[in-house]
Parts: sequence; structure tokens; C-alpha cells
Amino acid sequence: MLLPTVVLIGYENGYFPMAEPPTERIVWHRPDPRAIIPLDRVHIARSLKQLVQRKPFDITFDTQFEEVITACAIREDSWISPEIVEAYCELHELGHAHSVETWHNNTLVGGLYGVSIGGAFFGESMFSHVSNASKIAFVHLIAALQQQGFVLLDTQYINDHTQSLGAVEISDAGYQVMLKHAIALDRTFGDPRI
Repeated sequence: MLLPTVVLIGYENGYFPMAEPPTERIVWHRPDPRAIIPLDRVHIARSLKQLVQRKPFDITFDTQFEEVITACAIREDSWISPEIVEAYCELHELGHAHSVETWHNNTLVGGLYGVSIGGAFFGESMFSHVSNASKIAFVHLIAALQQQGFVLLDTQYINDHTQSLGAVEISDAGYQVMLKHAIALDRTFGDPRI
């Protein structure tokens, strides 16, 4: 059983759990290099900024965490096993796991979730049933992190999508320095109302 307290200790030391398909065995990862998105250099495309201003979706924070993580798990070879879902739902109840939800006509159409400790946010996964729904959730996440003084957005591994948003890779040693500083800060994650 994956205990929420153990998951938090893992994050505080640069580790995060993933389930290996198809066995769903939990494996702890600590990548070197590590991918982060510097919060002062996030890249939001002009077209996406314009779309956000048109407000095509309703956005909420932390209202449907279990639904968001469950939707994120629905994919081929998912690393989000039922054990991961259970542990992160418990982390949500403890105030450490958060979701941003995107709604259209009162239907959940996209979102993302992650974990916060101090001034660090560890992005985990996102899903989208409608074009741009998860991207708009990400814009609202960035607004929340910036407004509330977060200093670290961890994206774990780099990929084309995170790189397009400004993700860079840093050494594990450099990440550990940033991590220790970030988790020592007193920050509260919440809705920025952009």
C-alpha cells in the first residue's frame, strides 16, 4: 500500500512514484536530468492567451480531484494505477494534492493535477476531452503559482509538450538545491481568479 506520508517524503527528496504497466508495481523515480518549467519563463502561445481571454470554459480548483486523476489514468499503458489514485486522493484530503478542472456546459472536459509542498508544485498529469481544455487549465495553474509566490514547477521528464511551454532540464544536484529552498517556503495553493 502506497502511504501518503511516504509519497510526501519522496517528493521532499526528489523522488516520485509511478506504477509500471502491466504489473502496476510501484517504482520510485528521481530523474537526472530533471525537467522543470521556470515560472518566470513560461511560454504561453499568443493564440492560447487570446483563447483564455475569451473564457470558453469554466475553471475550478480542487472541486473534482478524484474525477481528474481518474480521467488522467485512462490511457494505454498508464502509470496511474488504482493504488496511485487512492494515495493521491488521500494526499488531496490532506491538502497536498490539487486539481484544476475545465468545464463546458457543466461537464468536466479537461484538467490537471499535481502535488504542492511549500513553494514547490509537482505537476503529474493532465487530460483533455475537448481541444485546448487541458492547456487552459495549465494557464490557470501558472497564474495560481505565480500569484501565490511558488518558485518551483517540477515536470519530472521533458517531452515535446512541456518543452513548448518552456520546460528545461537541470542536473539533479541543481534540482536538489532548488527543491530544498522551495519546500521550506510557506505557500498556499489555490484559485487565482484570473
